[in-house]
Amino acid sequence: MKPVRLAAAATLALPRWALYALGLLYILPGLIGREPWKNDDAASFGIMWSMAHGNWQDWLWPNIAGLSAPDEGPLAYWLGAVCIKLFGWLLGDVLAARVSTIGIFLLGVLSLWYATFHLGRRQDAQPLRLAFGGQPEPDDFGRTLADAAVLIYLGCLGLLQHSHETTPAALQVASTAFLLYRTVRYVEKPSLRNAGLSGLAVGLMTLSGGWIAPVCLMLALFACTRFLAQPAIRAVRDLAAMIVAGCAIASLWLIPAQLLEPYHQQPLNAWLGWNWLQLEWPNWNAVKFFFRVGVWFFWPAWPFAGWAVWAWRRQRGALHIVVPLAFVAMGLVLTLCNPQPDQGQLLVLLPPLAIMAAFGLLTMKRGAINAIDWFSVMALTLCAAIIWIFYCAKLIGWPAKAARNVLKLVPGYTPEVGWVAFFVALAATLGWFALVHWRVSRRPAVLWRAVVLSSGGLILIWILSATLFLPELNYSKSYAGVAHQIAANLPQGTNCIETNVGPAQRASFAFYGQLPFVGVEGGRCDLLLLQDSTRLRDDREIAPQHRGKQWKLLWEGRRPADREERFRLYRRAD
Repeated sequence: MKPVRLAAAATLALPRWALYALGLLYILPGLIGREPWKNDDAASFGIMWSMAHGNWQDWLWPNIAGLSAPDEGPLAYWLGAVCIKLFGWLLGDVLAARVSTIGIFLLGVLSLWYATFHLGRRQDAQPLRLAFGGQPEPDDFGRTLADAAVLIYLGCLGLLQHSHETTPAALQVASTAFLLYRTVRYVEKPSLRNAGLSGLAVGLMTLSGGWIAPVCLMLALFACTRFLAQPAIRAVRDLAAMIVAGCAIASLWLIPAQLLEPYHQQPLNAWLGWNWLQLEWPNWNAVKFFFRVGVWFFWPAWPFAGWAVWAWRRQRGALHIVVPLAFVAMGLVLTLCNPQPDQGQLLVLLPPLAIMAAFGLLTMKRGAINAIDWFSVMALTLCAAIIWIFYCAKLIGWPAKAARNVLKLVPGYTPEVGWVAFFVALAATLGWFALVHWRVSRRPAVLWRAVVLSSGGLILIWILSATLFLPELNYSKSYAGVAHQIAANLPQGTNCIETNVGPAQRASFAFYGQLPFVGVEGGRCDLLLLQDSTRLRDDREIAPQHRGKQWKLLWEGRRPADREERFRLYRRAD
């Protein structure tokens, strides 16, 4: 017997304007007004900027102002570079590159919504018919589940940072959601057309993050066909069609790059070598990483998803459990077999977990839902209050301890009131209280009521952080100030600069300071920019060829917020 009894009143869809508004409130803060920071976001932007302002070789051999970076694949960088070409004159290169981030986010959300909708309207997912009627229609049931899956997806802590960056990780999770949607459509109606469209998703994943993840997820799709007892010959034929379509998409980069050899390099060899480095036998460190990080990374999806597996355990062959569970299993294998697991590896698990979590809501007890609601209200309201307290403290100096804690992170910075950011944050806070009042006073019976506060509260915290403290974050994490200082100390007629700075620093210096770094093919330069630590001796950190009396110090500096990191500009004396 199915574990679900549900009245039609519980399947009222979330108003479309509310769903669109939540999506915009989620993705726009953190994109507008944010400079490239000292992480992979700045490095990825550097590749996009180099492509947009470089030549055809930069498009085939991704690099950051001459620093080669062909590892993951160029698709995410191509999209950002195209947006810089189209919108850079209007929005500026930084914001224009993030237009692609918005499009990638929409791809992921729409794919997740339609995948859940098609699973929810299937007969094996429908609730039991009530004795006197009143059960929901299949389409209404599917729409409600799809809305719930999107709310859970937006409420996941692990997605928040990565969805606002220009890195390939954002495209990887969106491509996973698209492949999941195409898998659902294929398993519902196996055909060469659906197999080819699934291959399109495989090709997108390959161009954005290597071939290992898409191959594993294709195996998950094939496992679904075996579990659902579909004809083996047809499944093998369609799997071959997926592989052909995926390889055709990937060859759009690999074949021209290999034949034309940009900068006399061979991208295929470098790309394949990087892919093989992502695999090894599972180890205990990977297991510890998964459980230590996954507890908060997948919240609040994992409790609901786990409950869904338990509640539907007797329904053998339920497509809405089989497909996402197969993707979760393969995502877990990918994480455990990675020699250096990081948070980006966990992103492929978020779309299937969100779908399973939506079906887990169907059987949650009212007491458990209320407990989750009260936890969300108390925890997230407390976090919002703390952010406001620190914001007031940095402006007026009270509470004194809070003011000291904030200002010591940004030494030399003078806080100012940004009125636009202030009113946006105030409106978001008032909207949060209105949402809580609606949930507590109306006590709606709709299915998505259990996650609307979790998602809304997380969006509130993100808006407050990305508005009230954005100037401080830019000041502490951006290299714009250092780049301008270096540019001011460059001798006239500088042709090129040798350097050992990292990818994020190189991208920031090239963009903000227009520093002419040595190209991919190398060369001899008269200027040298070194990045080192004040805690280490030069003879332990600086390469031998960069020491000696032949180098004359022209400038030394650092970011005010980092006392260890140091940059020094030298000129060759001989």
